[in-house]
Amino acid sequence: MPTRSDTPPQSGSGQQPLPKTADVVVIGGGIVGVTAALYLARHGVSVVLVEKGYIGAEQSSRNWGWIRKQGRDPAELPLMIESAREWNQIAAPVAREIRLGTVGTTYVSLTEAEFAERCDWVEQAKPFQLDTKILGPRETAALLGRDDQKFTGAIHTPSDMTAEPALAVPALGRLAREAGATLIEGCAARGVERSAGRVSHVVTERGAIACQSVILGGGAWSRTFLENIGIFIPQLAIRSTALRTTPGPQIHPGGLGAPPASVRRRSDGGYTIGRTNASRFDLVPAAFRHFAAYLPVLKSRWNTIQLRAGREFFGDLGHGRWQLDQITPFERTRVLDPAPNRALARDMLETAKRLHPGLGNIQIAGVWAGMIDVTPDELPIIDEIPGWAGLWAATGMSGHGFGIGPGVGRVVGELATGRRPIVDISPFALSRFSP
Repeated sequence: MPTRSDTPPQSGSGQQPLPKTADVVVIGGGIVGVTAALYLARHGVSVVLVEKGYIGAEQSSRNWGWIRKQGRDPAELPLMIESAREWNQIAAPVAREIRLGTVGTTYVSLTEAEFAERCDWVEQAKPFQLDTKILGPRETAALLGRDDQKFTGAIHTPSDMTAEPALAVPALGRLAREAGATLIEGCAARGVERSAGRVSHVVTERGAIACQSVILGGGAWSRTFLENIGIFIPQLAIRSTALRTTPGPQIHPGGLGAPPASVRRRSDGGYTIGRTNASRFDLVPAAFRHFAAYLPVLKSRWNTIQLRAGREFFGDLGHGRWQLDQITPFERTRVLDPAPNRALARDMLETAKRLHPGLGNIQIAGVWAGMIDVTPDELPIIDEIPGWAGLWAATGMSGHGFGIGPGVGRVVGELATGRRPIVDISPFALSRFSP
């Protein structure tokens, strides 16, 4: 697994006192929560982040490590462009440590239909003046240093970046602490309280923190958290498997995508390999509430998504209500560590080697899985929760969170403190899912 192996601090350990008050409380220690805390601290805001497990333990460290503008939904592109700037600015002190590099993203196409879809995206993205280039078969082969023309074409964005996820979020957390933010691990937020319709406290397993605003960046846990206060958001979780390989020859310095297998060169000389849309969707109670909204996604990916009856996490562990003086699902499962699909991982490796013979005889060095928080249109939710003034949700990153995380962190930090956000957030409003 690509995460830290140490166990999170236990609640009540006394290692760090719980502040009684803060301007803003951030719930969740993933990429969104950590960068929100970093942004707020650097702007002189008193901020406390509480994390039930440890910083960067879940999907923020289990993704592919791509920081890309290429292929983004046009509605998300302004946010991603700003996020790329944020990566370069806030991560500058730790750039070498987290292996942050501008190495480019390339999507290759195996069929004319795939290539046409890629070219159509380039046309849609023209207003944003990206540096994306359309490559024909010969140009694609030349870029990859090959003497064949296996691919019908490609699109290539030189300014895209990558970083090592397992290193990045803990390093950014350290920067947040240095800037004055208080980050408390091993402390679950049980819920929120309000006064006159406005959030007033975050109640944790170790006590309450009075605050003016709350940022919920709970990833796959956000839906469960909000359901306990009677708010139902269209967000479900899919289980995604990825792997890392032993060291091998470099075939591309950055992200190299294709539907059957996508690869990213790692700092250790191996590759992280994944497969787009190859996920498992667990049918649990919340799935039926939002099933109609997800039908278009399920239909378009019917051949790549596995459906099964789910008994884990979002079934037994994540279902039901609790009082704020009771043990919660967040305390029962400190770190969500789903089992990977090892057969899928083996197939992804063999497929990657067939697509790119230059990889040689690399082998699997590790396999892991993560839970991706997905909305029906695969765009984030960034909005104030109705009836809970001051409670801002930043969730539903839909597999894009590592790349857009710093941009989302800044935007929600601005919103929580009454500042005007750097981008228009109307595409991410919760009301877009209303009938």
